[in-house]
Amino acid sequence: MTFNNLKKIFKNDLSDFYPNREIDNFFYLLTEAFMDLKRVDIALDLKYKIDKINKEKFISALAKLKKETPIQYIIGETEFYGLKLIVNKNVLIPRPETEELVSWVLNKVKTIKDKVESNNHTKSSLKILDIGTGSGCIAIALAKELPKSDIWALDISDKALRIAKENAVINNVNIQFLNKDILKTRKLPLKFDIIVSNPPYVKQHEISKMRNNVLLNEPHLALFVEDHKPFIFYDKIANFALNNLHKNGLLFFEINQAFGKEMIQLLKTKGYKNIELRKDVFGNDRMVKADLN
Repeated sequence: MTFNNLKKIFKNDLSDFYPNREIDNFFYLLTEAFMDLKRVDIALDLKYKIDKINKEKFISALAKLKKETPIQYIIGETEFYGLKLIVNKNVLIPRPETEELVSWVLNKVKTIKDKVESNNHTKSSLKILDIGTGSGCIAIALAKELPKSDIWALDISDKALRIAKENAVINNVNIQFLNKDILKTRKLPLKFDIIVSNPPYVKQHEISKMRNNVLLNEPHLALFVEDHKPFIFYDKIANFALNNLHKNGLLFFEINQAFGKEMIQLLKTKGYKNIELRKDVFGNDRMVKADLN
């Protein structure tokens, strides 16, 4: 079988599930993952014959794609903030919107550094906590960009933490991982300059709007909240931050786009200042930042 033949099979078999451009993208991601060949390499030799072992890999991947398994789970990895991350069904696939959250945190780091220099803990490095770390994407990206900082990452899932720890090793960063339930955690033995979280925020009634590739594959523990408790994680983490942030520390959240105004009010009632709501690249209210003065 040649690349040309295989590509035609992919288009024929997947056309009822995905647009042509997405099918092409899947095909070239698989050729790179299975055969270490770039798109340009294939274009130069579409008649190249694929051996039996690789053919079986492609056919297996094709069957999974027909079941709407995310391509990232099929190849076992994804890219986030320019970094390679291992992913599987135990962790969410990092989204582009979360990269925007990381960029916002990094842009605010200089402000935090200037402020902490006036506090008693100035001689220690910047301390950052990522709550609900999942694959470790936020913590690892921050650790890579801020190598002199102390980064901590917390998650309730043992399986997720195993993936996060592996990703930290792959990307050569040092992170302290904590296996804790944030809903039952009031205080840690140290304070932080920044706390960031992308907690579960999809309400149960929104399930019907979700694509099967997400709904049938990604961990519901990291996605959903009960309809009558949409702010349960934000409320708990905001209270936790009151006890675990240094003075002038910052709290960052990724949020449900429908929660913007409510999130601002929630943080105001807890005494946070300089609250900012920011839209993502798609124009949705997606991130909130607040100061603990």
